[in-house]
Amino acid sequence: MTAAGIARLAGVGRAAVSNWRRRHADFPKPVGGTETSPAFALCEIEQWLRDQGKLAEVPLRERVWQQLVGHPAGAAVALRQAGAVLLLAHDRPAAWQQLRGAADDTELTGVLPAMLDSVLAARLGADHPVRGLTREALAPSATLVRAAADLAAADGAAQAYAFLLGRHLDANPRQYTLTPPGPAALMAELAAPDGPLRTVLDPACGVGGLLTAAQERAGDEKPEADASGAPAAPLALHGQESDPDLAALTALRLALSAPDAQVRVRAADTLRADAFPDLAADAVLVHPPFNERNWGHDELAYDPRWEYGFPARTESELAWVQHALARLRAGGTAVLLMPPAAASRRSGRRIRADLLRRGALRAVIALPAGAAPPNGVPLHLWVLRKPGNGAPPSPHLLVVDTAALAPGGRDKLDWQTVHATAVDAWQAFDRDGGIEEEPGVRRSLAAIDLLDDDVDLAPARHLPPPSAAGGPAELARVRDRLTDTLARTTQLTPRPTGTDAGQQPGPVRWPLTTVGELARSGALTLRTGGAGTAPAGTGAPAVLADHDVIGATAPSGTLPEAPPSGPAEEPVLLLAGDVVVPVLGGGAVARVIDDATAGAALGRNLTALRPDPAALDPWFLAGFLRGTANNRQASSYASSATRLDVRRLQLPRLPLAEQRRYGRRFRDLADFEEALRLASRLGEQLVQGLHDGLTDGSVAPD
Repeated sequence: MTAAGIARLAGVGRAAVSNWRRRHADFPKPVGGTETSPAFALCEIEQWLRDQGKLAEVPLRERVWQQLVGHPAGAAVALRQAGAVLLLAHDRPAAWQQLRGAADDTELTGVLPAMLDSVLAARLGADHPVRGLTREALAPSATLVRAAADLAAADGAAQAYAFLLGRHLDANPRQYTLTPPGPAALMAELAAPDGPLRTVLDPACGVGGLLTAAQERAGDEKPEADASGAPAAPLALHGQESDPDLAALTALRLALSAPDAQVRVRAADTLRADAFPDLAADAVLVHPPFNERNWGHDELAYDPRWEYGFPARTESELAWVQHALARLRAGGTAVLLMPPAAASRRSGRRIRADLLRRGALRAVIALPAGAAPPNGVPLHLWVLRKPGNGAPPSPHLLVVDTAALAPGGRDKLDWQTVHATAVDAWQAFDRDGGIEEEPGVRRSLAAIDLLDDDVDLAPARHLPPPSAAGGPAELARVRDRLTDTLARTTQLTPRPTGTDAGQQPGPVRWPLTTVGELARSGALTLRTGGAGTAPAGTGAPAVLADHDVIGATAPSGTLPEAPPSGPAEEPVLLLAGDVVVPVLGGGAVARVIDDATAGAALGRNLTALRPDPAALDPWFLAGFLRGTANNRQASSYASSATRLDVRRLQLPRLPLAEQRRYGRRFRDLADFEEALRLASRLGEQLVQGLHDGLTDGSVAPD
């Protein structure tokens, strides 16, 4: 186990583990790993923690996880073995209890392979991907098998496997491309907005996120009996994945989370070796690999799936689109997560044109950047309907752009609004064949209008911008607000000290102190931001980021979710009167926290100064911290990014009454500065609104 695992066992931070290694000569020595990331023996660590009184008992979940990651065959193999045992315990509890009574590990691993083969074939079909469960392979896993069964008895088999799989994915973030739960749930709902899903295929299933979302959506629907009164067929989940390990893990995940469903997962390259050539699914959900050149272009030139045109070598995504359509029943729906370039690359324009002509492509929905990996790219959802159910081809395409719903990027992504906007637009369009236009958000386009030389389907290029700030009436209100704000800035414009009497005061030589000295004397406390996690499934405070301080905006960040196995780390929560200073960038900025911002968590690259109100006035403190010369003196220019040493910032030693006199002046300057910001925003809104109004005809030139 690593130092991070030790920290989780003891419920402390990694710094505490490093401290123990330095201070305690009897701390266990590494048994593997590297010099920078050593590995320790679990049994030695457990005993040392108990001897030190730092651990009463190793949690069962942590014990199973450490045995899994320390397995000689690797974590993926161990997870496959543990998952198969959990499925046996779930499906055949009586047989498993009898098996647990085996006299020794040799007897256990001798009988186990046949039982596992039986239950896996019954649940996943004879050609399931969970291979390699031989007596020899299971021999080193007897302890893990028994511990996994204990975990199933404590938490339930499905929950135990979800925990172990989740920890494995968290521990290897670069190894897997995951579809987040939000987009997965949206794709499942778009595939069946008005009824249950019965047969679902994901031909690039990865770890099964999309099929799990489909199963959860199907679980909310009651299957209806057919016309003869016979009960409806159970949900059938089909998946294919080229990585055999991923296919095995996904098959076990689905078998445990959807015990009433028929699960069929196969390990093979989908485009080259389709495992379900005769399937006619109700829905196909796919997050295909992007920008693949080696997808089978040379071998598959005459494949019958290319009904809408043979994809170019650079258009692997359009090969996945046509594969999805080929595996749908007539009238079935496919939803694919696509890179935005697939909507506009010239090499794919002929296939896009044929998809439109034949009514197969029904909607293109642009998601905000950060909705799914790669997080810097605003991905698209393509919604397709297989023609041939007797309905004429749809002459229209729905385009939706939800990027404006997350103006601040990932940290301000309002996924609930994105989900509702996309689903409402699709349901209305699918029901009525058209939709009321909403500028900047959604529009129904005639397919014939898109069949030009480019066949560009990017939603943003076909959506008119929102009308000029809401129209002439709204522009008039913006102008009135700007006029009032400009008048207020005139009233708030400060005058330099001494101008009334014509004085020219010179610099004052005050006795100075530093923030570090004030902290040591107890006049203020210093807190550094960036730490903290949110407990899973609970509300968490917003995070005040450095750009919020610089731009004087509301807190816009979010806390990362705590790992399922460890406690949440408490963030630094701000109080009214705290003074927050960015430590990067070299600018003279300090913000006094008001009642509206109090309670937010302190973000990265920020330092909070909490003054004792009996010794320091917060506005006096913030005002002097903003001095240009003060910041230059306290800044380090050793690197390309100027870093501020907050402890070196200076301010004069003044009585509290004199501090408050300066504080009132600094507060007046803050009011003036905020009025200028508001005037700037209103002015930009008015200017852009008038440009838009004049160019779209909603505002007359006279």
